[in-house]
Amino acid sequence: MNKTLTIILIVLAIALIAYNVTMIDFQNPFNGDSTIALIGIVGSLCAVLLLLIFRTSKKIQQKVEQRD
Repeated sequence: MNKTLTIILIVLAIALIAYNVTMIDFQNPFNGDSTIALIGIVGSLCAVLLLLIFRTSKKIQQKVEQRD
């Protein structure tokens, strides 16, 4: 997976977070569709975190390969 694809996936996950925030009923956030939106936000945050870890590991791998 190249750098461009990971950036696109991160942007899509952030867009999904923004969309799910609009779906939350802040008066009653743990009922109905708000619960699903909260789960979507947490899932998208996990995806962003995993992609950032992946990018960092690729950078480390490249530096290790340059040393050899």
